[in-house]
Amino acid sequence: MYVCLCRGITDTQIRKAVQAGKTEFRQLKQSLEVGAQCGKCVRMAMEIIAAELDKTDSDQAPLYYKVA
Repeated sequence: MYVCLCRGITDTQIRKAVQAGKTEFRQLKQSLEVGAQCGKCVRMAMEIIAAELDKTDSDQAPLYYKVA
């Protein structure tokens, strides 16, 4: 789905950028130019970043063990 209509940026592009290490919005803005024009996409882009970071955090092994 298109997130930024001004620049033609999709959610897939944002997800790939986050997976490549661009975990902050300003890094995405520098590389993809998301949010550089009208700014209506900023909220959605930040939600995608957060969701992608949550997904990578949950994929990692827990740092603790539950005690019965």
